[in-house]
Amino acid sequence: MKRLLIAVLLGAIVGLPFLLRPSRVEGRQAADTVVVVTPHNESIRHEFAVGFERWYRERTGRTVAVDWRVLGGTSEISRYLAGEYVAAFENFWTAKLNRPWSAEVQAGFQDGRLAPDAPRAALEARAAFVGSEVGCGIDVFFGGGAFDFDQQALAGRIVPSEVLRRHPDWFSDAVIPQHFGGEEFWGKGGVWFGSVISSYGIIYNRDALRRRGIDREPRQWEDLADPRLLGAVALCDPTKSGSIAMAFENVIQQQMQARLGSVPEPQAVRQGWSAGLALLQRIGANARYFTDSSQKPPIDVADGNCAAGMCIDFYGGQQQEAIRRRGDARRLGFASPPGGTSYAVDPIALLRGAPHRGPAEAFIEYVLSPEGQKLWGFEPGSPGGPESFALRRLPVRRDFYQQQGWKQWRTDPALDPYIQENLLVYRPQWTGPVFREMALIIRVMCHDTHDELVRAWRAALAAPEPRRSEALAIMQDLAFVDYDQALGPIKRAVQSKARVDEIRLANELAARFRSQYARAEAAAGPGS
Repeated sequence: MKRLLIAVLLGAIVGLPFLLRPSRVEGRQAADTVVVVTPHNESIRHEFAVGFERWYRERTGRTVAVDWRVLGGTSEISRYLAGEYVAAFENFWTAKLNRPWSAEVQAGFQDGRLAPDAPRAALEARAAFVGSEVGCGIDVFFGGGAFDFDQQALAGRIVPSEVLRRHPDWFSDAVIPQHFGGEEFWGKGGVWFGSVISSYGIIYNRDALRRRGIDREPRQWEDLADPRLLGAVALCDPTKSGSIAMAFENVIQQQMQARLGSVPEPQAVRQGWSAGLALLQRIGANARYFTDSSQKPPIDVADGNCAAGMCIDFYGGQQQEAIRRRGDARRLGFASPPGGTSYAVDPIALLRGAPHRGPAEAFIEYVLSPEGQKLWGFEPGSPGGPESFALRRLPVRRDFYQQQGWKQWRTDPALDPYIQENLLVYRPQWTGPVFREMALIIRVMCHDTHDELVRAWRAALAAPEPRRSEALAIMQDLAFVDYDQALGPIKRAVQSKARVDEIRLANELAARFRSQYARAEAAAGPGS
């Protein structure tokens, strides 16, 4: 009897995930399928599946199912795609082309910057890959950041879709400009397209702030470094979340631009880099945690587990919407720092070797069409709007904001990103070349060494002058991760084809930071 009971329990444990798995009956019954990998949340996935299926049926007379693949954030998706394409191309190279596999082939086929004098095997592998339909079983990559999609394009994993040829009138300054505010809104040759606009900001809980003696609502990034927020700021690991990495990049760019004009540009960039890292270090010292999920900070701030956090605008908007529906509209606030955030896009792109090319092209077309754009900015239940969820995001199409008859249906009728003042004009040449290096430095500086950083920060804050200033000066001596170091040895390690080089660098930097934080804590003195 006992054995039977154990067997039943084991069967339940094994079988429960399958019983709770979402039904795929619709997918099996549909005539067509499109497989989409995305970091977008469940609300967005639901609305775009419902909307696309209806739109597709009206235009083709056929049914279609969206098969969502949810692997985590953009960084996790990028790593997954890289691994899948390596496996797929190795099979193509060895089984179909009957060629020997090697490290040169593996590195070369996905290297968009191969020099003409690169090893012959690497050049041949690259030519074979970009001329092939090698795929990973997924059709569309939907959501993330432009940097991530540029990297996918460079590797050759995403390819131009037909939407640019079919709708050339969509891709103009009047509808979807290629550039705005220094940001790229669609990639060269139509290899990817921005589908929705994002900005970054501070989400805060007014009740939690008051409990800490803070009556003034945060408006600038510097407000998150307030010592009264020690242990109360919600942050994300920038190497796991592309959106938060871009928010951190905005912090640094704002510091660079604040110095522009008073000193020559190269000096402003270097001084701003160091000042931005120092500010992020203080904000990181206030952090309660660094999570892998960019959706967690807004939830924790809304629940009062943290007083404030950094997030992308629509996560802040969605949490405000959820709180409003519960009848508590005042508790939660969100602010995009004036002059401290740029407008960026979440792209969509066709993956090389898409197994369902026709429906995949149609899905991209739908997302960029006026019908698809309404899902981002219309109220639930409005004509052409979402079915159940207010997504509260900014459509990328400029003409969306010019339709006067649509204002009554919009969730945020006063917002128009194309006429916003105090916009941070993004300068990609400043931080774009060191974007990955920036994310790694911040992770090591604030996350990997968080316990030591908090101890140093706490001790410095408690120390009297002049020990306080001495301790802070030691803690914030960032010469070994300055702009030139990021462009030089740090970049070489991060860009190295040997993964061990980046790991070794991270360990070395962590040891430097830990030693520095220990010295800062000691300088603060006993009893601090």
